[in-house]
Amino acid sequence: MAFQKLRVSGDGHRLLNADGSVFFYLADTAWRLARALDREETEFYLDKRAAQGFNAIQVVALDEFDGIRRPNRYGRHPFEQVGVDAYDPLRPDLDGGYSYWAHLDFVVTEAEKRGLYVALLPTWGDKFYQMGGYGPELFTVDNARGYGQWLGERYCERPNIIWVLGGDRPLGRMRHFEVVRAMAEGIKASSDDHLMTLHPRGGESSAASVGEEAWLDFNMIQSGHSRRRFNHEMTSRDYAVTPAKPVLDGEPGYEHHPDDFSPANGYLDATDCRQEFYWSVLSGACGHTYGSHSVWGFWTPPVTGYQHIDRPGHFCMDWRQALDGGGANAMRIGRDIVLSRDFAHAQPRPDLVNSQLPGVNHVPVLAGLDYAMAYIAQGVPATLCADKLPFGAFRVTWVNPRTGEHTAAGEGNAQDELRFVPPTGGRGQDWVLLLDRMEPASA
Repeated sequence: MAFQKLRVSGDGHRLLNADGSVFFYLADTAWRLARALDREETEFYLDKRAAQGFNAIQVVALDEFDGIRRPNRYGRHPFEQVGVDAYDPLRPDLDGGYSYWAHLDFVVTEAEKRGLYVALLPTWGDKFYQMGGYGPELFTVDNARGYGQWLGERYCERPNIIWVLGGDRPLGRMRHFEVVRAMAEGIKASSDDHLMTLHPRGGESSAASVGEEAWLDFNMIQSGHSRRRFNHEMTSRDYAVTPAKPVLDGEPGYEHHPDDFSPANGYLDATDCRQEFYWSVLSGACGHTYGSHSVWGFWTPPVTGYQHIDRPGHFCMDWRQALDGGGANAMRIGRDIVLSRDFAHAQPRPDLVNSQLPGVNHVPVLAGLDYAMAYIAQGVPATLCADKLPFGAFRVTWVNPRTGEHTAAGEGNAQDELRFVPPTGGRGQDWVLLLDRMEPASA
Protein backbone atom coordinates (compact mmCIF):
# COMPACT_ATOMS: atom_id res chain seq x y z
CA MET A 1 0.00 0.00 0.00
CA ALA A 2 1.23 3.48 -0.88
CA PHE A 3 0.45 5.72 2.09
CA GLN A 4 -0.76 9.22 1.26
CA LYS A 5 -0.29 12.27 3.42
CA LEU A 6 -3.48 12.69 5.43
CA ARG A 7 -5.23 16.02 5.82
CA VAL A 8 -8.43 17.55 7.15
CA SER A 9 -11.28 18.41 4.77
CA GLY A 10 -12.19 22.02 4.07
CA ASP A 11 -15.32 21.85 6.22
CA GLY A 12 -13.32 20.47 9.14
CA HIS A 13 -15.32 17.25 9.51
CA ARG A 14 -13.53 14.53 7.51
CA LEU A 15 -10.05 13.09 7.11
CA LEU A 16 -8.84 12.95 3.53
CA ASN A 17 -6.00 11.39 1.59
CA ALA A 18 -3.72 13.70 -0.38
CA ASP A 19 -5.73 12.96 -3.55
CA GLY A 20 -8.94 14.19 -1.89
CA SER A 21 -10.51 10.78 -1.29
CA VAL A 22 -11.98 10.00 2.11
CA PHE A 23 -9.75 8.37 4.69
CA PHE A 24 -12.12 6.50 7.00
CA TYR A 25 -10.12 5.84 10.17
CA LEU A 26 -10.87 2.29 11.33
CA ALA A 27 -8.55 1.29 14.14
CA ASP A 28 -8.04 -1.58 16.53
CA THR A 29 -6.84 -0.96 20.08
CA ALA A 30 -3.47 -2.62 20.66
CA TRP A 31 -2.04 -0.45 23.41
CA ARG A 32 0.49 -2.96 24.80
CA LEU A 33 1.57 -4.48 21.49
CA ALA A 34 5.15 -3.16 21.47
CA ARG A 35 5.99 -4.53 24.92
CA ALA A 36 3.72 -7.55 25.30
CA LEU A 37 4.43 -9.49 22.09
CA ASP A 38 7.50 -10.88 20.36
CA ARG A 39 8.13 -10.54 16.63
CA GLU A 40 6.30 -13.72 15.59
CA GLU A 41 3.24 -12.87 17.69
CA THR A 42 3.28 -9.32 16.34
CA GLU A 43 3.16 -10.58 12.76
CA PHE A 44 0.30 -12.94 13.64
CA TYR A 45 -1.69 -10.10 15.20
CA LEU A 46 -1.06 -7.67 12.33
CA ASP A 47 -1.94 -10.28 9.70
CA LYS A 48 -5.26 -10.88 11.43
CA ARG A 49 -6.27 -7.25 11.78
CA ALA A 50 -5.25 -6.38 8.23
CA ALA A 51 -7.33 -9.31 6.92
CA GLN A 52 -10.31 -8.05 8.95
CA GLY A 53 -10.20 -4.69 7.18
CA PHE A 54 -8.67 -2.41 9.80
CA ASN A 55 -6.42 0.36 8.50
CA ALA A 56 -4.89 1.50 11.80
CA ILE A 57 -3.77 0.16 15.16
CA GLN A 58 -3.48 2.22 18.34
CA VAL A 59 -0.20 1.51 20.15
CA VAL A 60 1.58 3.17 23.06
CA ALA A 61 5.37 3.50 23.22
CA LEU A 62 5.50 3.46 27.05
CA ASP A 63 2.62 1.33 28.16
CA GLU A 64 0.22 1.50 31.04
CA PHE A 65 1.29 -1.54 33.04
CA ASP A 66 4.66 -0.63 34.53
CA GLY A 67 6.05 0.05 31.07
CA ILE A 68 9.20 1.74 32.38
CA ARG A 69 10.38 -0.72 35.03
CA ARG A 70 9.35 -3.98 33.37
CA PRO A 71 11.11 -5.02 30.15
CA ASN A 72 9.63 -6.05 26.83
CA ARG A 73 9.69 -9.62 25.56
CA TYR A 74 13.38 -9.28 24.70
CA GLY A 75 14.38 -8.10 28.16
CA ARG A 76 14.90 -4.50 27.08
CA HIS A 77 13.87 -1.27 28.83
CA PRO A 78 13.08 2.04 27.12
CA PHE A 79 15.42 4.31 29.12
CA GLU A 80 18.66 4.19 31.04
CA GLN A 81 18.26 3.83 34.78
CA VAL A 82 20.02 6.69 36.56
CA GLY A 83 19.19 5.91 40.19
CA VAL A 84 16.87 3.99 42.47
CA ASP A 85 13.57 3.89 40.57
CA ALA A 86 14.85 6.77 38.44
CA TYR A 87 14.98 6.83 34.63
CA ASP A 88 16.01 9.55 32.22
CA PRO A 89 13.51 10.01 29.32
CA LEU A 90 16.19 11.90 27.39
CA ARG A 91 18.53 8.90 27.50
CA PRO A 92 16.86 6.09 25.55
CA ASP A 93 18.58 2.75 25.97
CA LEU A 94 19.84 1.97 22.46
CA ASP A 95 22.93 -0.10 23.26
CA GLY A 96 23.46 -3.83 23.09
CA GLY A 97 21.82 -5.02 19.90
CA TYR A 98 18.04 -5.33 19.56
CA SER A 99 16.87 -2.43 21.72
CA TYR A 100 13.41 -1.60 23.05
CA TRP A 101 13.14 1.06 20.36
CA ALA A 102 14.31 -1.29 17.61
CA HIS A 103 11.37 -3.51 18.48
CA LEU A 104 8.98 -0.56 18.25
CA ASP A 105 10.55 0.17 14.84
CA PHE A 106 9.74 -3.43 13.89
CA VAL A 107 6.08 -2.93 14.84
CA VAL A 108 5.84 0.22 12.70
CA THR A 109 7.58 -1.45 9.74
CA GLU A 110 5.46 -4.60 9.81
CA ALA A 111 2.29 -2.53 10.12
CA GLU A 112 3.33 -0.51 7.07
CA LYS A 113 3.86 -3.69 5.05
CA ARG A 114 0.23 -4.61 5.74
CA GLY A 115 -1.26 -1.20 4.93
CA LEU A 116 -1.81 -0.26 8.57
CA TYR A 117 -1.27 3.14 10.13
CA VAL A 118 0.15 3.17 13.65
CA ALA A 119 -1.67 5.67 15.86
CA LEU A 120 1.23 6.03 18.28
CA LEU A 121 1.04 7.39 21.81
CA PRO A 122 4.46 8.62 22.97
CA THR A 123 3.51 7.60 26.51
CA TRP A 124 0.59 6.54 28.63
CA GLY A 125 -0.64 9.36 30.82
CA ASP A 126 0.60 7.90 34.10
CA LYS A 127 4.13 8.93 33.10
CA PHE A 128 3.19 12.60 33.61
CA TYR A 129 0.12 12.24 35.89
CA GLN A 130 0.23 8.98 37.81
CA MET A 131 -3.20 9.09 39.48
CA GLY A 132 -3.92 5.40 40.11
CA GLY A 133 -1.42 4.06 37.59
CA TYR A 134 2.02 2.52 37.89
CA GLY A 135 4.07 5.56 36.85
CA PRO A 136 6.66 6.72 37.58
CA GLU A 137 6.07 10.33 36.61
CA LEU A 138 8.96 10.95 34.24
CA PHE A 139 7.84 13.83 32.09
CA THR A 140 8.01 17.46 33.05
CA VAL A 141 7.74 20.68 31.10
CA ASP A 142 11.54 20.69 30.98
CA ASN A 143 12.03 17.30 29.29
CA ALA A 144 8.77 16.58 27.43
CA ARG A 145 9.69 18.63 24.37
CA GLY A 146 13.08 16.91 24.07
CA TYR A 147 11.52 13.45 24.23
CA GLY A 148 8.87 14.44 21.70
CA GLN A 149 11.48 15.82 19.33
CA TRP A 150 13.60 12.67 19.60
CA LEU A 151 10.59 10.48 18.92
CA GLY A 152 9.46 12.72 16.06
CA GLU A 153 12.89 12.55 14.45
CA ARG A 154 12.92 8.77 14.77
CA TYR A 155 9.64 8.39 12.87
CA CYS A 156 9.53 11.52 10.70
CA GLU A 157 10.13 9.50 7.51
CA ARG A 158 7.60 6.80 8.35
CA PRO A 159 4.49 7.34 6.20
CA ASN A 160 2.13 5.34 8.44
CA ILE A 161 2.32 7.32 11.69
CA ILE A 162 -0.54 9.20 13.33
CA TRP A 163 0.41 10.82 16.65
CA VAL A 164 -1.84 10.50 19.71
CA LEU A 165 -0.95 12.53 22.80
CA GLY A 166 -2.47 12.28 26.27
CA GLY A 167 -3.09 8.71 27.38
CA ASP A 168 -6.26 8.40 29.45
CA ARG A 169 -5.56 11.27 31.84
CA PRO A 170 -7.31 14.59 32.48
CA LEU A 171 -5.21 17.71 32.04
CA GLY A 172 -6.36 18.84 35.45
CA ARG A 173 -3.46 21.11 36.28
CA MET A 174 -1.51 23.59 34.20
CA ARG A 175 1.66 21.47 34.41
CA HIS A 176 -0.16 18.48 32.86
CA PHE A 177 -1.41 20.67 30.02
CA GLU A 178 2.06 22.15 29.51
CA VAL A 179 3.71 18.70 29.41
CA VAL A 180 1.33 17.56 26.67
CA ARG A 181 1.76 20.79 24.72
CA ALA A 182 5.56 20.61 24.96
CA MET A 183 5.61 16.98 23.83
CA ALA A 184 3.30 17.76 20.92
CA GLU A 185 5.38 20.73 19.83
CA GLY A 186 8.56 18.66 20.09
CA ILE A 187 7.08 16.01 17.77
CA LYS A 188 5.73 18.61 15.34
CA ALA A 189 9.17 20.25 15.11
CA SER A 190 10.43 17.22 13.17
CA SER A 191 7.29 15.29 12.21
CA ASP A 192 4.87 17.90 10.89
CA ASP A 193 3.60 15.71 8.03
CA HIS A 194 1.70 13.46 10.43
CA LEU A 195 -1.75 14.09 11.88
CA MET A 196 -2.05 14.50 15.65
CA THR A 197 -4.81 14.09 18.24
CA LEU A 198 -5.19 13.45 21.98
CA HIS A 199 -6.59 10.41 23.81
CA PRO A 200 -8.61 11.76 26.77
CA ARG A 201 -9.87 10.22 29.97
CA GLY A 202 -13.07 8.14 29.91
CA GLY A 203 -16.22 10.17 29.36
CA GLU A 204 -14.25 13.13 28.03
CA SER A 205 -13.12 14.64 24.73
CA SER A 206 -9.92 16.26 23.53
CA ALA A 207 -12.07 19.20 22.42
CA ALA A 208 -12.67 20.18 26.05
CA SER A 209 -8.99 20.58 26.95
CA VAL A 210 -6.94 21.10 23.78
CA GLY A 211 -9.51 21.64 21.03
CA GLU A 212 -8.13 25.06 20.15
CA GLU A 213 -4.46 24.01 20.16
CA ALA A 214 -2.75 24.50 16.79
CA TRP A 215 -1.08 21.09 16.98
CA LEU A 216 -4.40 19.20 17.32
CA ASP A 217 -5.67 18.10 13.90
CA PHE A 218 -8.72 16.08 14.95
CA ASN A 219 -10.63 15.39 18.14
CA MET A 220 -10.92 12.09 19.95
CA ILE A 221 -13.48 11.08 22.54
CA GLN A 222 -13.38 8.15 24.95
CA SER A 223 -16.95 7.07 25.55
CA GLY A 224 -15.77 4.20 27.73
CA HIS A 225 -16.87 0.79 28.92
CA SER A 226 -20.48 1.00 30.00
CA ARG A 227 -23.78 0.23 28.31
CA ARG A 228 -25.18 3.32 29.96
CA ARG A 229 -22.94 5.77 28.11
CA PHE A 230 -24.04 6.74 24.60
CA ASN A 231 -21.36 8.01 22.27
CA HIS A 232 -23.80 9.66 19.86
CA GLU A 233 -24.24 12.36 22.50
CA MET A 234 -20.49 13.03 22.75
CA THR A 235 -19.98 12.86 18.99
CA SER A 236 -22.81 15.29 18.28
CA ARG A 237 -21.42 17.74 20.80
CA ASP A 238 -17.95 17.67 19.26
CA TYR A 239 -19.27 17.84 15.71
CA ALA A 240 -20.85 21.19 16.59
CA VAL A 241 -17.85 22.84 18.28
CA THR A 242 -15.74 25.57 16.71
CA PRO A 243 -13.19 25.51 15.33
CA ALA A 244 -14.58 22.51 13.47
CA LYS A 245 -12.29 19.50 13.59
CA PRO A 246 -12.98 15.85 12.71
CA VAL A 247 -14.01 13.70 15.65
CA LEU A 248 -14.03 9.97 16.36
CA ASP A 249 -14.50 7.67 19.32
CA GLY A 250 -11.00 6.47 20.11
CA GLU A 251 -12.05 4.23 22.99
CA PRO A 252 -15.64 3.01 23.04
CA GLY A 253 -16.67 0.03 25.12
CA TYR A 254 -14.33 -2.87 24.41
CA GLU A 255 -15.79 -6.19 23.36
CA HIS A 256 -15.29 -8.73 26.20
CA HIS A 257 -14.90 -5.92 28.78
CA PRO A 258 -16.89 -6.16 32.05
CA ASP A 259 -19.84 -3.82 31.71
CA ASP A 260 -19.08 -0.74 33.80
CA PHE A 261 -15.95 -2.55 35.06
CA SER A 262 -17.98 -5.11 37.01
CA PRO A 263 -17.86 -8.79 35.94
CA ALA A 264 -21.15 -9.22 37.80
CA ASN A 265 -22.78 -7.18 35.01
CA GLY A 266 -21.53 -9.48 32.27
CA TYR A 267 -19.36 -8.49 29.34
CA LEU A 268 -19.80 -6.08 26.47
CA ASP A 269 -20.38 -7.91 23.21
CA ALA A 270 -20.66 -7.56 19.43
CA THR A 271 -24.04 -5.86 19.75
CA ASP A 272 -22.50 -3.12 21.87
CA CYS A 273 -19.68 -2.71 19.36
CA ARG A 274 -22.04 -2.32 16.41
CA GLN A 275 -24.22 0.15 18.30
CA GLU A 276 -21.22 2.28 19.19
CA PHE A 277 -19.98 2.26 15.61
CA TYR A 278 -23.23 3.39 14.00
CA TRP A 279 -24.30 5.77 16.77
CA SER A 280 -21.04 7.66 16.44
CA VAL A 281 -20.38 7.50 12.69
CA LEU A 282 -23.93 8.43 11.71
CA SER A 283 -23.70 11.32 14.21
CA GLY A 284 -20.79 12.82 12.31
CA ALA A 285 -17.63 10.92 13.29
CA CYS A 286 -14.86 10.63 10.70
CA GLY A 287 -14.13 7.02 11.64
CA HIS A 288 -14.13 4.70 14.61
CA THR A 289 -11.96 2.61 16.92
CA TYR A 290 -12.78 -0.94 17.94
CA GLY A 291 -11.27 -2.67 20.94
CA SER A 292 -11.27 -6.06 22.58
CA HIS A 293 -10.45 -6.09 26.28
CA SER A 294 -8.36 -9.25 25.95
CA VAL A 295 -6.52 -7.97 22.87
CA TRP A 296 -5.42 -4.49 23.95
CA GLY A 297 -3.67 -6.02 26.96
CA PHE A 298 -2.69 -9.22 25.10
CA TRP A 299 -3.92 -11.23 28.03
CA THR A 300 -3.01 -14.91 28.37
CA PRO A 301 -4.42 -16.86 31.32
CA PRO A 302 -4.13 -17.69 34.07
CA VAL A 303 -2.31 -14.64 35.54
CA THR A 304 0.03 -11.88 34.44
CA GLY A 305 1.56 -10.65 37.66
CA TYR A 306 -0.21 -7.30 37.39
CA GLN A 307 -2.52 -6.67 40.31
CA HIS A 308 -4.78 -4.41 38.28
CA ILE A 309 -5.64 -7.04 35.67
CA ASP A 310 -5.45 -10.27 37.65
CA ARG A 311 -8.73 -9.49 39.43
CA PRO A 312 -11.19 -12.42 39.27
CA GLY A 313 -13.38 -12.22 36.19
CA HIS A 314 -11.70 -9.12 34.75
CA PHE A 315 -10.77 -11.02 31.57
CA CYS A 316 -12.81 -13.81 30.01
CA MET A 317 -10.63 -15.22 27.19
CA ASP A 318 -7.14 -15.46 25.71
CA TRP A 319 -6.20 -12.65 23.30
CA ARG A 320 -5.80 -15.03 20.35
CA GLN A 321 -9.35 -16.30 20.78
CA ALA A 322 -10.62 -12.73 21.21
CA LEU A 323 -9.23 -11.67 17.81
CA ASP A 324 -12.25 -13.29 16.15
CA GLY A 325 -14.81 -11.44 18.24
CA GLY A 326 -18.04 -10.68 16.43
CA GLY A 327 -17.54 -6.97 17.01
CA ALA A 328 -14.18 -6.99 15.23
CA ASN A 329 -15.64 -8.73 12.21
CA ALA A 330 -18.56 -6.26 12.10
CA MET A 331 -16.29 -3.24 11.66
CA ARG A 332 -15.47 -3.92 7.99
CA ILE A 333 -19.18 -4.42 7.28
CA GLY A 334 -19.97 -1.11 8.96
CA ARG A 335 -17.28 0.76 7.06
CA ASP A 336 -18.45 -0.70 3.74
CA ILE A 337 -22.06 0.26 4.43
CA VAL A 338 -21.16 3.83 5.34
CA LEU A 339 -18.79 4.30 2.41
CA SER A 340 -21.27 2.82 -0.07
CA ARG A 341 -22.80 6.30 -0.23
CA ASP A 342 -21.32 9.82 -0.43
CA PHE A 343 -19.74 9.94 3.02
CA ALA A 344 -17.53 12.95 2.26
CA HIS A 345 -20.39 15.43 1.94
CA ALA A 346 -23.01 13.86 4.22
CA GLN A 347 -24.09 15.53 7.44
CA PRO A 348 -25.70 14.21 10.61
CA ARG A 349 -29.45 14.86 10.56
CA PRO A 350 -31.02 13.57 13.79
CA ASP A 351 -33.74 16.18 13.22
CA LEU A 352 -35.13 13.98 10.42
CA VAL A 353 -36.52 11.62 13.07
CA ASN A 354 -39.84 12.54 14.59
CA SER A 355 -39.89 12.32 18.40
CA GLN A 356 -36.35 11.11 19.01
CA LEU A 357 -36.04 8.72 21.93
CA PRO A 358 -33.10 8.88 24.32
CA GLY A 359 -30.28 6.44 24.96
CA VAL A 360 -30.25 3.10 23.17
CA ASN A 361 -33.30 3.97 21.08
CA HIS A 362 -31.87 7.18 19.66
CA VAL A 363 -31.85 6.94 15.84
CA PRO A 364 -28.85 8.69 14.27
CA VAL A 365 -29.21 9.74 10.64
CA LEU A 366 -26.52 10.64 8.12
CA ALA A 367 -27.88 12.33 5.01
CA GLY A 368 -26.64 13.74 1.72
CA LEU A 369 -28.44 15.13 -1.30
CA ASP A 370 -29.17 11.65 -2.64
CA TYR A 371 -29.66 9.48 0.43
CA ALA A 372 -30.46 9.19 4.11
CA MET A 373 -28.97 6.43 6.28
CA ALA A 374 -30.47 5.70 9.69
CA TYR A 375 -29.55 3.18 12.38
CA ILE A 376 -32.15 1.47 14.55
CA ALA A 377 -30.45 -0.32 17.42
CA GLN A 378 -33.14 -2.61 18.83
CA GLY A 379 -36.12 -2.66 16.50
CA VAL A 380 -38.23 0.24 17.72
CA PRO A 381 -40.08 1.70 14.68
CA ALA A 382 -38.92 5.13 13.52
CA THR A 383 -40.91 7.87 11.83
CA LEU A 384 -39.10 10.40 9.65
CA CYS A 385 -40.22 13.98 9.12
CA ALA A 386 -41.46 14.21 5.51
CA ASP A 387 -41.05 17.98 5.31
CA LYS A 388 -37.36 17.74 6.20
CA LEU A 389 -36.37 14.90 3.86
CA PRO A 390 -33.97 16.30 1.22
CA PHE A 391 -35.75 14.50 -1.66
CA GLY A 392 -39.15 13.24 -2.75
CA ALA A 393 -39.40 9.74 -4.22
CA PHE A 394 -36.99 7.14 -2.84
CA ARG A 395 -36.10 3.46 -2.74
CA VAL A 396 -36.11 1.70 0.63
CA THR A 397 -33.45 -0.85 1.63
CA TRP A 398 -32.88 -2.61 4.92
CA VAL A 399 -29.24 -3.52 5.56
CA ASN A 400 -28.31 -6.15 8.13
CA PRO A 401 -25.22 -4.83 9.98
CA ARG A 402 -24.42 -8.32 11.23
CA THR A 403 -23.98 -9.74 7.72
CA GLY A 404 -24.01 -6.80 5.30
CA GLU A 405 -26.98 -8.29 3.46
CA HIS A 406 -29.19 -5.78 1.62
CA THR A 407 -32.94 -6.36 1.31
CA ALA A 408 -35.03 -4.17 -1.01
CA ALA A 409 -38.20 -2.98 0.71
CA GLY A 410 -40.05 -1.08 -1.99
CA GLU A 411 -40.37 2.59 -2.80
CA GLY A 412 -41.79 5.61 -1.05
CA ASN A 413 -42.51 9.27 -1.34
CA ALA A 414 -42.05 12.17 1.02
CA GLN A 415 -45.80 12.68 0.90
CA ASP A 416 -46.39 9.26 2.47
CA GLU A 417 -46.36 8.40 6.16
CA LEU A 418 -42.67 7.76 6.73
CA ARG A 419 -42.94 5.13 9.45
CA PHE A 420 -40.37 2.37 9.16
CA VAL A 421 -40.60 -0.92 11.05
CA PRO A 422 -37.37 -2.99 11.06
CA PRO A 423 -37.60 -6.63 9.92
CA THR A 424 -36.84 -7.88 13.44
CA GLY A 425 -36.57 -6.37 16.90
CA GLY A 426 -34.93 -6.80 20.27
CA ARG A 427 -31.37 -6.63 21.51
CA GLY A 428 -28.94 -7.83 18.86
CA GLN A 429 -31.45 -7.21 16.07
CA ASP A 430 -30.14 -3.88 14.84
CA TRP A 431 -30.76 -2.55 11.32
CA VAL A 432 -29.57 0.14 8.94
CA LEU A 433 -32.30 1.89 6.96
CA LEU A 434 -31.29 3.31 3.56
CA LEU A 435 -33.42 5.73 1.58
CA ASP A 436 -32.01 6.48 -1.88
CA ARG A 437 -33.27 9.33 -4.04
CA MET A 438 -34.99 8.06 -7.20
CA GLU A 439 -34.72 11.25 -9.24
CA PRO A 440 -31.40 13.03 -9.81
CA ALA A 441 -30.39 15.72 -7.34
CA SER A 442 -30.83 19.23 -8.67
CA ALA A 443 -27.65 21.02 -9.63
